Amino acid sequence: MFNEVKINNNVLHYFWLSTMNQPYKTLQVIRDRGVVWVTFEHGDINLLDWLMIKEIDQLSHELTAEQTCNVVVFQSNNPEFFIAHADVDLIRTLDEASERPKALNLYVAALERLRRLPMASIGKIAGIARGGGSEFLLSLDMRFAAIGPTILSQPEVALGIFPTGSGSQRLPRLLGRARALEVALGCEDFDAEQAERYGYINRAVPEAALDDLVASLAYRIASFPRHAIAATKRAMDFSDSNLTEGLLEEQHLFNQTRVLQESQRRMAKFLDEGAQTRVGELNLEKIIQKLGR
Repeated sequence: MFNEVKINNNVLHYFWLSTMNQPYKTLQVIRDRGVVWVTFEHGDINLLDWLMIKEIDQLSHELTAEQTCNVVVFQSNNPEFFIAHADVDLIRTLDEASERPKALNLYVAALERLRRLPMASIGKIAGIARGGGSEFLLSLDMRFAAIGPTILSQPEVALGIFPTGSGSQRLPRLLGRARALEVALGCEDFDAEQAERYGYINRAVPEAALDDLVASLAYRIASFPRHAIAATKRAMDFSDSNLTEGLLEEQHLFNQTRVLQESQRRMAKFLDEGAQTRVGELNLEKIIQKLGR
């Protein structure tokens, strides 16, 4: 099946990447000159719902098996949203789990798979990425953001839960504990320039420069030997200590907090106030302020 997409002002014709030879429903995937371009396109706000989670998991397996490309770039077709956040209705209806998990959940396992890819991964951000969307970006090797449309945040604590799509483990490893706590406990939006200062992203650039910057870097890395890219990533991963245990602890605490009455009340109010709609997501700060009332 042939389709087309514009990358760096060039229209490319491509085959869909899919284990079933069928197109994804929430994203587009293409190969070009050693780079896999993944573009999110799912409803009004790119909500991280169960369908998107399953497709990210499928994609993580396909990228693990990928042999011809050395770089993967994630971007969005939505000019306002990269990935809004995880579906709060889905979180509210998860089964209760009192015992400490022995394995990572589907989404976190997929993010770990992406993090451990033998290829370089890049987030190209020109829109809002909160909660699970922010955590998706944190699992990538590099993040570049457009000044103006980019907003990053972890608003979970305001809902009575906390960042558990790997955020409680990845944020402090990237930002340091104090700044990670500021992000997670403050639940405030960070623009691209502030995110750059904190180390949340690699670089904030004018929106008009983002395409060229990411394409240039992606194709440059793609031209280098695959084994050297993989070896560099594996060596740098030794700087992490006991990450899996931290992720399991994160899931255990999340399972305990999300079922609490106050958490359920806040998540319900979050939805009642208009979250997960386009208008609500563009004014999410006002909704967050109402949750404690």
